[in-house]
Amino acid sequence: MANFSKSSVPQFSMDVYQNEYLPEGGREVNAIVTVTATGGGTVGSAVAAPHLYAPGGGPSAGVAIMVDCSGSMDYPPTKMRNARDATAAAIDTLRDGVHFAVIGGTHVAKEVYPGGGRLAVADATTRGQAKEALRKLSAGGGTAIGTWLKLADRLLSSEEVAIRHGILLTDGRNEHESPEDLKAALESCAGRFTCDARGVGTDWEVKEVTGIASALLGTADIVADPAALAADFTQMMEKAMGKEVADVALRLWTPVGTAIKFVKQVAPTVEELTDRRTEAGPRAGDYPTGSWGDESRDYHVCVEVPAAGLGQEMLAARVSLVVPQPDGSAQNLGAQGLVRAVWTDDMAASTSINPQVAHYTGQAELAQAIQQGLDLRKAGDMDGATAKLGRAVQLASASGNADTAKLLAKVVDVVDAATGTVRLKAKVEEADEMTLETRSTKTVRVKK
Repeated sequence: MANFSKSSVPQFSMDVYQNEYLPEGGREVNAIVTVTATGGGTVGSAVAAPHLYAPGGGPSAGVAIMVDCSGSMDYPPTKMRNARDATAAAIDTLRDGVHFAVIGGTHVAKEVYPGGGRLAVADATTRGQAKEALRKLSAGGGTAIGTWLKLADRLLSSEEVAIRHGILLTDGRNEHESPEDLKAALESCAGRFTCDARGVGTDWEVKEVTGIASALLGTADIVADPAALAADFTQMMEKAMGKEVADVALRLWTPVGTAIKFVKQVAPTVEELTDRRTEAGPRAGDYPTGSWGDESRDYHVCVEVPAAGLGQEMLAARVSLVVPQPDGSAQNLGAQGLVRAVWTDDMAASTSINPQVAHYTGQAELAQAIQQGLDLRKAGDMDGATAKLGRAVQLASASGNADTAKLLAKVVDVVDAATGTVRLKAKVEEADEMTLETRSTKTVRVKK
């Protein structure tokens, strides 16, 4: 991980929202930590403002685009053509000087461009050559996504770059390697590059694609209509080009006697981070957050504190942002937040729930209710599915998550959103169900 000059790094700030008051005997402290990065390259600025990336001024980046070329990409034949066009659009969005490669994925991974185990450097010539190479892409063979990811990792690590990013497109299930092989590939790539994953059409497995994005701290989505791929790829690449600093970790320090119950990202999507902790010295641990451009994200931190007497107060956790270095040191990004605990006999103070905490607890429950409801529906438990999806409708309605409410309405008939009374639709389009499942973790932020 390269060291950055101050000019190239966005400024990070941190806000903590919590009710620090606990009743006598209270042990659990909840806080929402909002992290905001500003003043770096804004999303899309790679295209709009190339001057932000003067040679030597912006972070160096490497991108690997992995395109599914398995036999199913020929059904319908327009699918492969759309994938080629989308990859060409993504290549056009690369800013000059970015290192890149295109990988064709089947049951083996092949270098489509530039070849020779290396990355090309984006300019007018290499973009033209890459698009020419795309014309030779044809569909045939199986699907072994772990091999694609391992090749992407090899290529991306062939250059000393600050930001490493993958874009992965698949239209089918990972049928030509074991789930264990894919898991092992994800474990070996985690922390080495971030990756956005897209499923095109409706023949792929949602949990596979979302699992890849989750493990590699990227985004996942469905592109039900292959004709929409080019727009989606362009937007994905613009976001990748807007990233300014990689490998950012949320560092939590807690005093003796406390324990971290969980750490999760809660906006813009729900992402469980608790099990990804790496130790960072006495009583401190790092939770990975991936690459950042100009953006804001929210994290829910829950800490268990030792019981204390009324009137006592303590620091439950100190939160900071760091970029861990290969030598074990860390570059501190300057933002810090404190989570406090104060014991009181004031019932009103100790029983009120902070609005941010309440909102995101609901959003996390919403994501879980959708996933459980859809799993029950697939398993044939219609009563259980109705109850879970009804609860999801209620939570989406109460929190103002209109996008999720719209997706739910394609799977259930809403009788009364406020009480969560719904009926399962007799016939549901596969694309609608897959869209709901893929986007179930997308949250809305608290209205300030």
